[in-house]
This record gives sequence, structure tokens and C-alpha cells, in this order.
Amino acid sequence: MPQPNATPYADLTPDRVLDAVESLGLWTDGRLLALNSYENRVYRVGVEESAPVVVKFYRPGRWSDAAILEEHDLLLELAEHEIPAIPPRVVAGRTLHAFGGYRFALTPARGGRTPELEDANVLEWIGRFLGRIHALGTRKPFVHRPVLDRTTFGSEPRDYLLDHDWIPHDLLPAYTSVTEQALQGVQDCYTRAGSTQLIRLHGDCHLGNLFWTDAGPHFVDFDDARMGPAIQDLWMLLSGDRAEMSRQLADVLTGYEDFCSLDQRELHLIEALRTLRLIHHAAWLARRWEDPAFPSAFTWFGTQRYWQDHILQLREQIAAMEEGPLWSA
Repeated sequence: MPQPNATPYADLTPDRVLDAVESLGLWTDGRLLALNSYENRVYRVGVEESAPVVVKFYRPGRWSDAAILEEHDLLLELAEHEIPAIPPRVVAGRTLHAFGGYRFALTPARGGRTPELEDANVLEWIGRFLGRIHALGTRKPFVHRPVLDRTTFGSEPRDYLLDHDWIPHDLLPAYTSVTEQALQGVQDCYTRAGSTQLIRLHGDCHLGNLFWTDAGPHFVDFDDARMGPAIQDLWMLLSGDRAEMSRQLADVLTGYEDFCSLDQRELHLIEALRTLRLIHHAAWLARRWEDPAFPSAFTWFGTQRYWQDHILQLREQIAAMEEGPLWSA
């Protein structure tokens, strides 16, 4: 696996992008559009006498080839079962390719709009497809991809921020204290949930990775796929106050449980997983800060105000974790 590089895409020029696609036997027409992505670099590329393709260049040093291929294998399994996720294109018997020091994959170009999550029928429809994804995800584990848990998304990213002096000196006592309380709250939630099954997940199932068409939803960007509790792919669809989120969750589960049964104990983990995501996201931005794409896109990160608000969010999460499960049948 290539070694991490703070500026890994410095020489990924438009010509190199087009040359990579053409190395697979496709003749590009020169049209190139950068798509919204920070962890990787993703482009829509026009192809002569054919539909455009999307090419994703994987961030060097993040995943091993084996881990990337596990993502591809899951997507191919989903496609085989007619579940609406976009699989990589197989060229010369392979889905993962290399060119100019980069690893990349091609997928068909698919569009869509943001789903209307206020509509109970839409939530139920999304729930059905998530249920199908998870039913398939239980059949075997990832071997080369990590687990989403209290260590990988909690204590490790918290320690990274502290060890690399990201917290302003005057806020350090408050941050240290609130993260200790938050991680204890996460531990308490996991204790209440007990032993829950870990399955192959999408892992980052927010609205930006969910497109809607007249044919229904389809899911994109499985780059963060990993092992974890099923509820991880459901809670990010919820918003509003507790009553609103309870209603939304009930609608999602109406469709979800047509294909996959959710262990009700996992409802204890919703606010714990939200807390872990907050801690992990802050460390993700810090780890990527030397990549020029990050300071220009996240201008607010690392400011005094940011850390004040982050500490406040974690305090709110401590209270939310103490409220008990969001909803139960």
C-alpha cells in the first residue's frame, strides 16, 4: 500500500486523469468535471460515442488494495441482487486499476436528486433498500476493513487531536473533561445495548450519499464501508426533535423490517454513534489539513469558535445519551 502523503494529489492533472481512463481502452472526448469529494478525487469524464463515466482516484495510503476490493465485492454483490448501489466497472477482469502512481476505479455516471425525507413513503422506500443491503451484509464479514467502534471513532481520534495540539490552550481543560464524559456516556450506551451483531455497512449513509430518481433511491460512495451495528446506516436519516425522529425512524423501520430484522437493543446506540461521529469528524479534518482542498473548503475549522461550539455539541450529546432510547416498538 502506498505511504500517506499530505498532498497526495499534487500531480493529478487533468491530462493524467484522462490518460488513466484511456489506459483502459476508452477514448475520452476531453470533457472533465470534478465532483464533490474530499477524501478521494472523483471526476465525470466524457467518452466518445458512449455514456460518460465516473472515475475515482483513491487517496494514497488510506486503504490497502485488499480493503478497496472488499468495497468493490460488496457493490458487485448488491448489483447481482438488483439492489440500487452503483458497482465498479469491470475492465479486463479487474475493478481496481493503477496509472501514474494512483489507484482508481470506473463506475457508470448516475444522477439524482435529494430525497424528501418528510414523506413517510419515501422513508419507507429507503428503509426497504437498506434492509436489503443489510440482509446481504450479514452473509460474511469484511476482513481487511476496520470496525466502527468506541476506539476507532472515539478514543483514537480524541487522542490524535490532543497529541497534535489542535485544541486551544484555554479550552484544553474543557475539551479533555467533556470528551472523557462523552466517551463514558458512549460506553454506558454500549453496555445498555449489550452484545450486538456487527455487519458490513455503508458506513456513511447521509443525504449526500443518497440519490433519488423516479425509480426510487440509489446509494453511492461506499468508501467508508466497514463493520458495525446496523443502526449506523439508519440514524443519519433522522433529524428534528425526539418526536420527529421517532416518527421518521418508525417509517424507515416499516420498510427495513420487510427484509431485515433490527435488534431493538441497537436503539441505545443512536446518540452514542452520533457522539462518536462528532469526535471522529474533527480528527478527520485535522488529519487532512495539509491537503489544500481542506482549508479552502472548511475555513471555519480549528478556530476558537469552532472548538467552543464543538465542546457545546459534545455536552448536548452527553445529555442526549442519558435520555434513553429514541424509539422502541
